[in-house]
Amino acid sequence: MPAPPRATSDFFDDLTNVLLVLRVQAQSRFRPLGPEVLNRRPGPGPGPWSVGECLEHLNIVGGYFLPAIGARLRRAQERGSQPAPTVKPGLLGARLVASLRVPAAEKPRTTPQRYAPTGTRLTRTVTEVYSRQLDELLSLVLRARQVNANAVRIPNPQFPLLCLRLADQLEYLVVHLQRHAGQAERVLAGLPMAS
Repeated sequence: MPAPPRATSDFFDDLTNVLLVLRVQAQSRFRPLGPEVLNRRPGPGPGPWSVGECLEHLNIVGGYFLPAIGARLRRAQERGSQPAPTVKPGLLGARLVASLRVPAAEKPRTTPQRYAPTGTRLTRTVTEVYSRQLDELLSLVLRARQVNANAVRIPNPQFPLLCLRLADQLEYLVVHLQRHAGQAERVLAGLPMAS
């Protein structure tokens, strides 16, 4: 059963507030990190990602979805789309968002290869790209307030016939950012800081 409809302004206010918190975290916690800390994994082997790999994964996902969202928003604005009073989650979108909210300790997720970190040594560029993408997503969320977020459909880069409602896709991306930024923060908290 999908989540109940929410007032459009409340829905977008919530997404905006989360993104603003993530921007502060990016600037204060991740941007100052050097390559040594960015690349240090919390444990041996290929399992747990480093802080940099968490951010790189988010950058890869953003690289696929942000341009598609921007293009669909542009089309909706050109067609004169007007905001609906409420945001109504779709069944699939609500399920995807709910699955991301389940802690990884309870239900680990497998990352598709195309979205996985590359395994290369990362530089501070990864934090700069992450910050830029947060700004871009914030801009898209602000633009999405001006259209009917229930009517605009965003194709999935991996499965183009699978389209989520704009509202569902934006919420999914924001929850996904929270999940992996939290993961990066936990990794960082467990690392001794290099002198």
